[in-house]
Amino acid sequence: MADTVLIRLLAEAAARNARDEESRRRMGTCILASALSLLALIALTVYLLTSPLSLLAGWLTGEEAEAVEQFQKDYGYNQSIGIYDPGYGEAGGQSYEGVVFGEAGQAPVVYYCQLDKRWAQEPYGPDQIGTHGCGPSCMAMVVSTLTGETVEPPAMAQWAYENGYCCAGNGSYHSLIPGAAANWGLPVQGGLSGQDIVDALSEGRLVVALMAKGHFTSGGHFIVLRGVTAEGKILVADPASPGRSGEEWELSLIVSEARKAAGAGGPFWAIG
Repeated sequence: MADTVLIRLLAEAAARNARDEESRRRMGTCILASALSLLALIALTVYLLTSPLSLLAGWLTGEEAEAVEQFQKDYGYNQSIGIYDPGYGEAGGQSYEGVVFGEAGQAPVVYYCQLDKRWAQEPYGPDQIGTHGCGPSCMAMVVSTLTGETVEPPAMAQWAYENGYCCAGNGSYHSLIPGAAANWGLPVQGGLSGQDIVDALSEGRLVVALMAKGHFTSGGHFIVLRGVTAEGKILVADPASPGRSGEEWELSLIVSEARKAAGAGGPFWAIG
């Protein structure tokens, strides 16, 4: 009889334990599902906050989508680079300290790479210089070259952010270029033609160009035009690619790809 009672008690205990295990398993599943749902909601919120216009353009068609895309261009959206952009792997993880470009007959230009390991992960507002800092990196090159004052990308990025030129999640507003030039006492001229670019470079000025999708970027990207050769080829200082900075470029190609990014005041500014 005692054995029968003991067996029954053990069976009941095993059943309770099984029910407890099932409850714990279900509770764990519910907690995990809730956590995953929360993470998905956070990711969606971040996306909507950083790229709302890109999402809106995806929902629209025809003239409405074109209007949104033009607004993005006009106000400096989509200047971000990633692993699929040309030159990203080439430039990342290295230091370019002391690099100066200056071919024969060309004035020396201080070069800064936004992907330089010294500051690629430094902040540009809520983003990083390495992914979104082409604008500040270009103006750091321009100011350091034309004024003799050393202003590296982190300092320029901080100044740009504090003065409202950072477009969170998308790079810089176009107004960064004339704004930074004025702050450092440099004259700036916008709305340049192809001949204006050649003339400015021949006179020793630098030209900042906003490029659209093409040879320099898959989205939007600021570069510095630093000189013109005797054959009329354009020399550049691309903050995302030392390799492209060492090549000679056809003026027609640069003008064509930059015109696609034309917006308020752009896409070329002669400085100096």
